[in-house]
Amino acid sequence: MRPSACLGLILLMVAGCTYYQVAPPPPPSGPSTFDRAWNAALQAADDSGVSVFSADRTSGVISGSNGSSNVTIRVFTQADGRVRVEFNVTGPSGTDTVLANRLSDAYDRNMGR
Repeated sequence: MRPSACLGLILLMVAGCTYYQVAPPPPPSGPSTFDRAWNAALQAADDSGVSVFSADRTSGVISGSNGSSNVTIRVFTQADGRVRVEFNVTGPSGTDTVLANRLSDAYDRNMGR
């Protein structure tokens, strides 16, 4: 075989080889989903005039009041990895849906929705 033919054959074989590299890890994307939800829930309470007297991030519970209504906000991670936020507002005559809706709307705004 001629040297140029050998060289061409070698180059052809090398060109057919694939080298797989490990993909680099993704860059840090900022706060976790839980952190964003927690901060948005705290801000929603402030935006809605709720006086927070307890905020335990470990348990995911924020407690406060607005006038005669008691407010409990729960932030927790579900089994599928999604974060859930619940607003429970009770007043003297039962559930205060007006304040609960204000909290929910403020939360959505703070989450950029």
